[in-house]
Amino acid sequence: MNKIWNIYLSGEIHSDWRERIAAGIKEAELPVSLSAPVTVHADSDDCGVAIFGAEDNKYWHDHKGAMLNAVRTGTLLREADIAIIRFGEKYKQWNAAFDAGYCAALGTPYITLHPEEHDHALKEVDAAASAMARTPEQVVQALGYIINGTLPR
Repeated sequence: MNKIWNIYLSGEIHSDWRERIAAGIKEAELPVSLSAPVTVHADSDDCGVAIFGAEDNKYWHDHKGAMLNAVRTGTLLREADIAIIRFGEKYKQWNAAFDAGYCAALGTPYITLHPEEHDHALKEVDAAASAMARTPEQVVQALGYIINGTLPR
C-alpha cells in the first residue's frame, strides 16, 4: 500500500508523548505524516492578539486566539485519517475532549491516550474511540497493525 496516513496528535502539550510517537513511527518505518495543534502554549494563547491587535478584556484576548486555533484544528482533523487524543496527568485538556467529539461527529477514528486514573472521567470519550492506549508505544503498535496488519515483534 502506498498510502501516506495523516495522523493528528491532539491534547496535552507538557510532556514528550508526541516525540515518542514520532520516534516510534520512524523506527517502525510507517508511512505516516503527523500534524498537531500549535504546541507552544504562549503562541497558541496569544496568536489572535499578535495578529489582530491587543485586547483589554481577557475574554476577547482568548476568543481571538481560539478562533484562529479552531481553523487550524478543524482543518487538520478533517484531513486526518486517525487522531490520537492525549489526556495528560497534570492539566485538564478541555480542547482534547472537544477534538474527540469533533472526530466522533466527523466519523474520524480516534485513539485515546491517557492514564488509568482518567478512565471514569473519560468513559464516554473512550466509548466512542476506536481504541484506548496507555502509552505512546502502544499507539505506535496500534498504528503498525492498522497500517500494515502486523503485530508487535
